[in-house]
Amino acid sequence: KCAPFEMLYGRKCRALICWDQVRERVIKGPEMIEVTNEKVSVSKEKLKEARTRQKSYADKHRRGYKYHPLHVISYPLDQICANLSYVEELEAILDRQDRVMRKKTIAFVKILWRNHPEREATWETEESIQTSYP
Repeated sequence: KCAPFEMLYGRKCRALICWDQVRERVIKGPEMIEVTNEKVSVSKEKLKEARTRQKSYADKHRRGYKYHPLHVISYPLDQICANLSYVEELEAILDRQDRVMRKKTIAFVKILWRNHPEREATWETEESIQTSYP
C-alpha cells in the first residue's frame, strides 16, 4: 500500500511547512518549529513588500474628486419629508415601446420624472404607471 500522491507521481509528498528533500533526515522538536517560524516570517515579509508596492501603485494613480454641479441635486424643502425622502412625480411620457416576449407583448413607456434631467428617464411598464398614476 502507498499514499495516493506517491501512486500518482511515483515519489513521496513533500510537506509544505518543511521544504526538506524526500529522503533527508526529519528535524524533530524545537528545531522544526524554529525552521518553520523562519519560513513563515520570510513569507510575511514578502507579503508586506507586495502590499506596500500595490499601495504605492494605487496611490500614484488615484485621482482627486472633481466637483461637478450635476452631482448635487437640489429639491425644494417643502417636498422633502421628515425622514429625508421625497415623492417621485411623473412629469412627462417621452416614448412608448412594445416588447414582444414568446407569447405576450408588454407595453413600456419612458418616463421623465420631475426634478431629474432627461438622461435619467426610466422605462416602466405601462400597466404599473396606470395603476400608480390613474
